[in-house]
Amino acid sequence: MTLIIAVDGPAASGKGTIAARLALTYGLPHLDTGLLYRAVGARLLAQGLSLDDEAAATEAARGLDASGLSDDPGLTTGEAGEAASRVASFTGVRSALLDLQQAFAAQVGGAVLDGRDIGTVIAPDAPAKLFVTATPEVRAARRWKQLAARGSDISFEDMLADIQRRDERDAGRGAAPMVQADDAVLLDTTDMGIEAAFDAARRIVEAARAKHGL
Repeated sequence: MTLIIAVDGPAASGKGTIAARLALTYGLPHLDTGLLYRAVGARLLAQGLSLDDEAAATEAARGLDASGLSDDPGLTTGEAGEAASRVASFTGVRSALLDLQQAFAAQVGGAVLDGRDIGTVIAPDAPAKLFVTATPEVRAARRWKQLAARGSDISFEDMLADIQRRDERDAGRGAAPMVQADDAVLLDTTDMGIEAAFDAARRIVEAARAKHGL
């Protein structure tokens, strides 16, 4: 069995940072699948198209080049995050990106992927699964501080409303909703700093490795 680490969870839970550090620790390639959806949404916005246009979003997803996405600062904005959450609700978009994500997960030697449906849809047989979460208030505070440091003037109240709106959309969509996989380990980072959260995540992965003889 190959070491595939699936890290799921809502926005600003810390899953991306945890996944990146796990990838570094175990020497595995890492894919932030949220960037794929952010890129699709950003492409629609750049072309002046509606985020409600499923046909256009699906076409953008089919033509997506995943290389270099992590180096694009435009994909880290709040606007890109909102756009991602909206286009991710489209069945056509998720279908178009499915093969790309599953091919990444199937690499020889393993991989780390983080997103909303890794453990349930993309890599349901992954031996190590985490569902990382925190309260909406804590997640909103994290994202608000992050964006404020970049010069954004969004208020905390608006950030919290955005987080709650995205949670509802992600969990309620018909196509691959955000849910904790039955065999995923819950990691609540509400009262944790990043070091404590990463240490807890690493211990979860180590337990999975021992269980599966990896």
